[in-house]
Amino acid sequence: MSIPAFWDSGIRFTCTQCSKCCRHDTGYVFLSQNDVAHLCEYTQLSLSEFVGTYGRWVPFGPDAHLSLSEQSNCDCVFWTDGGCSVYAARPLQCRTYPFWSTIVDDEAHWQEEAQECPGIGIGRTWSSREIAEAVASRRMSPPFLQSEFDKKGGDG
Repeated sequence: MSIPAFWDSGIRFTCTQCSKCCRHDTGYVFLSQNDVAHLCEYTQLSLSEFVGTYGRWVPFGPDAHLSLSEQSNCDCVFWTDGGCSVYAARPLQCRTYPFWSTIVDDEAHWQEEAQECPGIGIGRTWSSREIAEAVASRRMSPPFLQSEFDKKGGDG
């Protein structure tokens, strides 16, 4: 990904813990292989227990990717009134928000996201290097695939 001009000098963001990115809207939180390992350890569940309790398979190309499930009101399955119940082990997708390629690819997308996220435009300035690293970290993290789960028999 080339660095768009609007963030070549960095952009400001701080999480206000408003939880708008975690609640009230259907979507996917795709899990990497590392995410699943950390979440299984954090929740003290086996792989099959974790997937059965907190996951859903989403068809994606020739395979299915594991995503977190949602509560009936579209909140993340790990959202509680106190916030994220797995914050210390939250998935990479959550840790890198809003520095996703689909948001930082151009200024119009960034400004559109700023309408929903009160943390965009305030707080510390993230350098272009930090932003590029966040974007790259997602691209370089292999997704947790249903075919791999099936090979392991769900026992990890």
